[in-house]
Amino acid sequence: MSKSNVGLIGAGKIGQIHANNMLQSDDLHLKTVADPFINQSVSDYLSEYSCRITSDPEDIFQDEEIEAVFICSLTETHAPYIIKAARAGKHIFCEKPISLHIENSMEALKVVQECGVKLQIGFNRRFDKHFKKIHDLVSEGAIGNQHLIKISSRDPQPPPHEYIGKSGGMFIDMTIHDFDMVRFITGSEVNEISVKASNLVDPVFSKYNDVDTAVITMMLENGAIAVIDNSRQAVYGYDQRVEVFGSKGVIETENEKETNIKVSTRESVSLDHPKYFFLERYKDAYVNEIHEFALAIKHNSNVLSSGTDGIEAETLAIAAKKSLEEGRTISISEIDVFSMIGGENV
Repeated sequence: MSKSNVGLIGAGKIGQIHANNMLQSDDLHLKTVADPFINQSVSDYLSEYSCRITSDPEDIFQDEEIEAVFICSLTETHAPYIIKAARAGKHIFCEKPISLHIENSMEALKVVQECGVKLQIGFNRRFDKHFKKIHDLVSEGAIGNQHLIKISSRDPQPPPHEYIGKSGGMFIDMTIHDFDMVRFITGSEVNEISVKASNLVDPVFSKYNDVDTAVITMMLENGAIAVIDNSRQAVYGYDQRVEVFGSKGVIETENEKETNIKVSTRESVSLDHPKYFFLERYKDAYVNEIHEFALAIKHNSNVLSSGTDGIEAETLAIAAKKSLEEGRTISISEIDVFSMIGGENV
């Protein structure tokens, strides 16, 4: 398989993950990285692979050899860069969320549809082997009719204070992955959502009208009930668990640990802590998602996490915030966005 030439915008933490995976990939050739603030050591490392370094993303958009663009820059740049890449005829991989304003996200998706390029959103958990297996088993009817879906998603520590104010809030920054998981695993849309949340970890969240602890309940179109619990600080590690309960049984996945060793003595039984954060926990998922993106380009097939999926997850984040602010259950029909964009799966 010939490699697709790729440009990467943004060489921060997540950009470095994708860059390193592309450098090891049999599917993608990282030709250019654009970042005006790139770390010198990162620049030197990329240069060893003959990767061009530039401060201007336009160098990527104007390069006719580049077939696809990875957008890993600041969130406020995502929608404008999606539009520029689409109009340049390039396929797009964009980290979540598409934007912090649904109108901007819809505008970007409309341009993608008009230009006929692919847009994959970085919902990496869809490519995790454990969650993918749960999805497959549920789809096959292994637990019969779905009754309850439970997701625990808790970070090991809060983000830096300077990030919190520009994150868009926990629901669009963190819970958005869990909203996507509910839709992905169940194959069902959400009818209504109700939120209870508080500030129990760090008072800085209140400063930005944000929360750090939440329980979110959703009624699904298939009749099942989904519950997400979130925390910005789980002192024991990165807590990522899913359970799907149904008429024939239950499917569940526990946390990945550094080892599966269990020590049992008269005094105690001990296990390793969960892996510490997303870089370790989803290492393989990041590799898998760019491989699948490359295959979608090669075979002109649908991507697994589309722009429509990005909009749906953002819509649920908006509904969750509205529920918290207004103290009531929100019907998703109150937030009608797809009538404006046609709802095509791109």
